[in-house]
Amino acid sequence: MSENDSTVRIVDSADVATDAVIGAGSSIWHLAQVREQARIGENCIIGRGAYVGTGVVMGDNCKVQNYALIYEPARLSDGVFIGPAVVLTNDTYPRAINSDGSLKSAHDWEPVGVAIEKGAAIGARATCVAPVKIGAWATVAAGAVVVKDVPAYALVAGVPAKRIGWVGEAGVPLVAIDEKGTWACPQSGATYREQNETLTKENA
Repeated sequence: MSENDSTVRIVDSADVATDAVIGAGSSIWHLAQVREQARIGENCIIGRGAYVGTGVVMGDNCKVQNYALIYEPARLSDGVFIGPAVVLTNDTYPRAINSDGSLKSAHDWEPVGVAIEKGAAIGARATCVAPVKIGAWATVAAGAVVVKDVPAYALVAGVPAKRIGWVGEAGVPLVAIDEKGTWACPQSGATYREQNETLTKENA
């Protein structure tokens, strides 16, 4: 763990590997498990019963809500929100046994990870099927199943998840303000430009 920083809170019932690195100001709550060589940034919250796999890397100011499962080798950038009971998978073609009937071991498959960029949010009970990339500030709706990459600022929902709109950095769905692909955030007033299924923030 992180040099026993006095600002790190790890409750007694949490299971945190001795070589995991926990950033200053972070909290690990009841029954959470943080595996070997995981790296959690500063001011993160790992909720009750959450699982953070071996070698998972998480940026600063992330929130992992209760009973979420973050399987290695997931990579989370700064400010990522993981809702309750979210699953980030790591095996594209899962099997318990090999074709000869023998039990699969760690050497019989290669883990693949989910990458989530800055500020993105994954809603409750959503599943991201690796390998996929969730773009910056995107929002995955509760219960969605993500099987392909999600562009930045996209709002996706459903099974399989499809884009149903755009969201701004405030997390609020954007509103189209003209027919030229200009979108605006009703909360912040920030404007965005859509072109070829890609959204970029103006004057960014």
